[in-house]
Amino acid sequence: MTKVKICGLSRAEDIVAVNRVLPDYIGFVFAPSRRRVDMKAAAILKETLDPQIEAVGVFVNEDMGVVAEAYQSEIIEMVQLHGDEDDDYIRQLKERCGCRVIKAVGVGDALPPLPLEADYLLFDTLSIERGGAGRVFDWNVLHDYCGLPYFLAGGLTTHNVADSIRQLNPFCMDVSSGVETDGGKDAEKIEKFIESLRRRQK
Repeated sequence: MTKVKICGLSRAEDIVAVNRVLPDYIGFVFAPSRRRVDMKAAAILKETLDPQIEAVGVFVNEDMGVVAEAYQSEIIEMVQLHGDEDDDYIRQLKERCGCRVIKAVGVGDALPPLPLEADYLLFDTLSIERGGAGRVFDWNVLHDYCGLPYFLAGGLTTHNVADSIRQLNPFCMDVSSGVETDGGKDAEKIEKFIESLRRRQK
């Protein structure tokens, strides 16, 4: 079954919302973003996160020591890299702390060269924001893809989640802006998104 990740949590009420419906993953954004949280805030939020949900830390060109510390401090269980991190960086990070790594790949008209050392890829719409733009890319680009398991991101909502499962069947659906209202996570939208995904797979 396709898993689900709710990314960009930053408030106590966001944790309450996901604990109610139990997505597989949530994301804390540590990179420049309106959804950014610092390590201290993320640690506090993690304390009340249901242990069935794995926390993913989102980084962009961050010092490897900072990433490793977040993992070793058990603030996160997985690392998601959205910058220019190459296979050498990923390999060294995994050797340093043993974390699983998701490497984000911006998708335009075609797939760019893909990293080999990550555990998962995340396909998102190519943008200067390096993710989180809330726009869908052409899913036809992925029809012949047969590499690492991947997270699908970019403009996902309750209205297109069924189509994405039917066309692509990704490892995980990664949603952020699609479950927000006025820039904040919306508990009702989170619940409806997860219900739509799980209902489609029954």
